[in-house]
Amino acid sequence: MSQQINLFNPIFLKQKKHFSAVTMLQALLLIVLGSMLFYGYAVYQVKALALQTAEMNKRYEAEQKRLVNYLDEFSPQRAQKLLQDELALTEAQASMQQTLLNTLKGGAIGNTKGYSEYMRAFARQSVRGMWLTGFNINGDGAQMSLRGAVVNPRLLPEYIQRMNREPVMRGKLFAALQMKQPSPANDQPIAGYVEFSLQSVAAEGAGK
Repeated sequence: MSQQINLFNPIFLKQKKHFSAVTMLQALLLIVLGSMLFYGYAVYQVKALALQTAEMNKRYEAEQKRLVNYLDEFSPQRAQKLLQDELALTEAQASMQQTLLNTLKGGAIGNTKGYSEYMRAFARQSVRGMWLTGFNINGDGAQMSLRGAVVNPRLLPEYIQRMNREPVMRGKLFAALQMKQPSPANDQPIAGYVEFSLQSVAAEGAGK
Protein backbone atom coordinates (compact mmCIF):
# COMPACT_ATOMS: atom_id res chain seq x y z
CA MET A 1 0.00 0.00 0.00
CA SER A 2 1.46 3.33 -1.11
CA GLN A 3 0.58 6.88 -0.12
CA GLN A 4 1.63 10.18 -1.82
CA ILE A 5 2.51 13.05 0.39
CA ASN A 6 2.36 16.61 -1.06
CA LEU A 7 5.24 18.55 0.37
CA PHE A 8 4.47 21.83 -1.64
CA ASN A 9 3.37 24.66 0.54
CA PRO A 10 2.71 28.17 -0.93
CA ILE A 11 4.21 29.81 2.07
CA PHE A 12 7.58 28.56 0.99
CA LEU A 13 7.45 30.52 -2.35
CA LYS A 14 9.50 33.77 -2.72
CA GLN A 15 7.15 36.67 -2.16
CA LYS A 16 7.31 39.70 -4.54
CA LYS A 17 8.04 43.03 -2.84
CA HIS A 18 5.74 45.89 -3.82
CA PHE A 19 6.29 49.65 -3.25
CA SER A 20 4.67 50.97 -0.17
CA ALA A 21 2.25 53.89 -0.23
CA VAL A 22 4.82 56.17 1.43
CA THR A 23 7.42 55.40 -1.22
CA MET A 24 4.99 56.06 -4.03
CA LEU A 25 3.92 59.33 -2.44
CA GLN A 26 7.53 60.48 -2.14
CA ALA A 27 8.18 59.61 -5.79
CA LEU A 28 5.09 61.50 -6.84
CA LEU A 29 6.18 64.57 -4.88
CA LEU A 30 9.61 64.45 -6.53
CA ILE A 31 8.02 64.27 -9.96
CA VAL A 32 5.74 67.22 -9.18
CA LEU A 33 8.62 69.27 -7.76
CA GLY A 34 10.79 68.55 -10.81
CA SER A 35 7.96 69.54 -13.13
CA MET A 36 7.47 72.82 -11.26
CA LEU A 37 11.16 73.63 -11.45
CA PHE A 38 11.27 72.88 -15.15
CA TYR A 39 8.15 74.99 -15.74
CA GLY A 40 9.61 77.91 -13.79
CA TYR A 41 12.85 77.75 -15.75
CA ALA A 42 10.91 77.60 -19.01
CA VAL A 43 8.86 80.68 -18.01
CA TYR A 44 12.06 82.55 -17.12
CA GLN A 45 13.60 81.68 -20.46
CA VAL A 46 10.49 82.80 -22.31
CA LYS A 47 10.47 86.17 -20.50
CA ALA A 48 14.17 86.72 -21.20
CA LEU A 49 13.68 85.93 -24.87
CA ALA A 50 10.67 88.25 -24.99
CA LEU A 51 12.74 91.12 -23.52
CA GLN A 52 15.55 90.49 -26.00
CA THR A 53 13.07 90.43 -28.86
CA ALA A 54 11.50 93.74 -27.73
CA GLU A 55 14.94 95.34 -27.45
CA MET A 56 15.92 94.12 -30.89
CA ASN A 57 12.65 95.47 -32.31
CA LYS A 58 13.38 98.91 -30.78
CA ARG A 59 16.89 98.94 -32.20
CA TYR A 60 15.57 97.88 -35.57
CA GLU A 61 12.98 100.69 -35.59
CA ALA A 62 15.63 103.22 -34.55
CA GLU A 63 17.95 102.10 -37.35
CA GLN A 64 15.08 102.31 -39.81
CA LYS A 65 14.40 105.91 -38.75
CA ARG A 66 18.10 106.80 -39.05
CA LEU A 67 18.16 105.27 -42.50
CA VAL A 68 15.10 107.26 -43.58
CA ASN A 69 16.61 110.50 -42.21
CA TYR A 70 19.92 109.75 -43.89
CA LEU A 71 18.27 109.11 -47.23
CA ASP A 72 16.17 112.27 -46.88
CA GLU A 73 19.15 114.41 -45.90
CA PHE A 74 21.43 113.16 -48.64
CA SER A 75 18.91 112.61 -51.36
CA PRO A 76 19.95 113.92 -54.81
CA GLN A 77 17.17 116.53 -54.76
CA ARG A 78 18.21 117.89 -51.37
CA ALA A 79 21.90 117.88 -52.30
CA GLN A 80 21.12 119.81 -55.49
CA LYS A 81 19.03 122.32 -53.53
CA LEU A 82 21.86 122.86 -51.00
CA LEU A 83 24.36 123.38 -53.80
CA GLN A 84 22.08 125.88 -55.53
CA ASP A 85 21.57 127.82 -52.28
CA GLU A 86 25.31 127.84 -51.56
CA LEU A 87 26.06 128.99 -55.10
CA ALA A 88 23.50 131.80 -54.86
CA LEU A 89 24.97 132.93 -51.51
CA THR A 90 28.51 132.89 -52.91
CA GLU A 91 27.44 134.91 -55.96
CA ALA A 92 25.70 137.47 -53.73
CA GLN A 93 28.79 137.84 -51.54
CA ALA A 94 31.04 138.19 -54.57
CA SER A 95 28.74 140.83 -56.07
CA MET A 96 28.68 142.78 -52.81
CA GLN A 97 32.47 142.66 -52.48
CA GLN A 98 32.90 143.76 -56.10
CA THR A 99 30.51 146.67 -55.55
CA LEU A 100 32.42 147.71 -52.44
CA LEU A 101 35.73 147.42 -54.27
CA ASN A 102 34.46 149.54 -57.16
CA THR A 103 33.21 152.15 -54.70
CA LEU A 104 36.57 152.31 -52.97
CA LYS A 105 38.45 152.54 -56.27
CA GLY A 106 36.15 155.31 -57.47
CA GLY A 107 36.81 157.39 -54.38
CA ALA A 108 33.13 157.90 -53.74
CA ILE A 109 33.64 157.75 -49.98
CA GLY A 110 36.80 159.80 -49.99
CA ASN A 111 39.22 157.05 -48.99
CA THR A 112 40.71 154.68 -51.56
CA LYS A 113 43.22 153.08 -49.18
CA GLY A 114 40.78 151.57 -46.75
CA TYR A 115 40.87 151.73 -42.97
CA SER A 116 43.24 148.88 -42.11
CA GLU A 117 45.98 151.34 -41.06
CA TYR A 118 43.61 152.89 -38.53
CA MET A 119 42.89 149.41 -37.11
CA ARG A 120 46.61 148.72 -36.84
CA ALA A 121 47.18 152.04 -35.10
CA PHE A 122 44.43 151.33 -32.58
CA ALA A 123 45.98 147.91 -31.91
CA ARG A 124 49.54 149.25 -31.52
CA GLN A 125 48.56 152.03 -29.14
CA SER A 126 46.45 150.00 -26.74
CA VAL A 127 46.77 151.18 -23.14
CA ARG A 128 46.33 148.96 -20.12
CA GLY A 129 43.24 150.08 -18.21
CA MET A 130 41.61 151.64 -21.27
CA TRP A 131 39.53 150.09 -24.04
CA LEU A 132 37.62 151.23 -27.10
CA THR A 133 33.92 150.48 -27.46
CA GLY A 134 33.34 152.11 -30.85
CA PHE A 135 34.70 154.44 -33.52
CA ASN A 136 33.52 156.33 -36.55
CA ILE A 137 35.74 157.39 -39.48
CA ASN A 138 34.32 159.57 -42.20
CA GLY A 139 35.76 159.66 -45.71
CA ASP A 140 39.52 160.04 -45.67
CA GLY A 141 39.60 160.23 -41.87
CA ALA A 142 39.36 164.01 -41.64
CA GLN A 143 36.52 163.50 -39.16
CA MET A 144 36.99 160.75 -36.62
CA SER A 145 35.40 159.91 -33.29
CA LEU A 146 36.39 157.32 -30.72
CA ARG A 147 34.33 155.99 -27.84
CA GLY A 148 35.61 153.93 -24.95
CA ALA A 149 36.13 153.59 -21.23
CA VAL A 150 39.06 154.11 -18.91
CA VAL A 151 39.65 153.19 -15.28
CA ASN A 152 41.85 156.24 -14.73
CA PRO A 153 41.17 159.47 -16.69
CA ARG A 154 44.87 160.39 -16.45
CA LEU A 155 45.57 157.73 -19.07
CA LEU A 156 43.74 159.67 -21.79
CA PRO A 157 46.35 162.42 -22.41
CA GLU A 158 49.04 159.74 -22.82
CA TYR A 159 46.83 157.83 -25.24
CA ILE A 160 46.10 160.95 -27.31
CA GLN A 161 49.82 161.79 -27.56
CA ARG A 162 50.66 158.25 -28.66
CA MET A 163 47.91 158.23 -31.28
CA ASN A 164 49.06 161.57 -32.70
CA ARG A 165 52.48 160.00 -33.37
CA GLU A 166 50.94 157.38 -35.66
CA PRO A 167 51.61 158.09 -39.40
CA VAL A 168 47.97 157.52 -40.30
CA MET A 169 46.95 160.19 -37.79
CA ARG A 170 49.33 162.74 -39.29
CA GLY A 171 47.44 165.96 -39.96
CA LYS A 172 44.62 165.03 -37.56
CA LEU A 173 44.11 166.23 -33.99
CA PHE A 174 41.81 165.14 -31.23
CA ALA A 175 40.21 168.46 -30.42
CA ALA A 176 37.16 167.52 -28.32
CA LEU A 177 36.94 165.29 -25.27
CA GLN A 178 33.90 164.32 -23.24
CA MET A 179 33.86 162.14 -20.14
CA LYS A 180 31.01 160.88 -17.98
CA GLN A 181 30.22 158.28 -15.40
CA PRO A 182 28.25 155.30 -16.74
CA SER A 183 24.61 155.30 -15.71
CA PRO A 184 23.93 152.66 -13.02
CA ALA A 185 21.26 150.11 -13.90
CA ASN A 186 18.93 148.15 -11.62
CA ASP A 187 20.28 149.77 -8.43
CA GLN A 188 23.78 148.48 -9.18
CA PRO A 189 26.76 150.36 -7.72
CA ILE A 190 28.57 152.85 -9.95
CA ALA A 191 31.11 151.11 -12.20
CA GLY A 192 34.79 151.66 -11.52
CA TYR A 193 35.50 153.30 -14.88
CA VAL A 194 34.70 156.47 -16.86
CA GLU A 195 33.25 156.57 -20.36
CA PHE A 196 34.88 158.96 -22.83
CA SER A 197 34.38 160.28 -26.34
CA LEU A 198 37.12 161.77 -28.53
CA GLN A 199 36.45 163.90 -31.60
CA SER A 200 39.17 164.75 -34.12
CA VAL A 201 39.39 167.52 -36.70
CA ALA A 202 41.82 168.03 -39.58
CA ALA A 203 44.78 170.20 -38.67
CA GLU A 204 44.93 173.51 -40.51
CA GLY A 205 47.47 173.47 -43.30
CA ALA A 206 47.91 169.70 -43.09
CA GLY A 207 49.45 168.20 -46.18
CA LYS A 208 50.65 171.55 -47.52
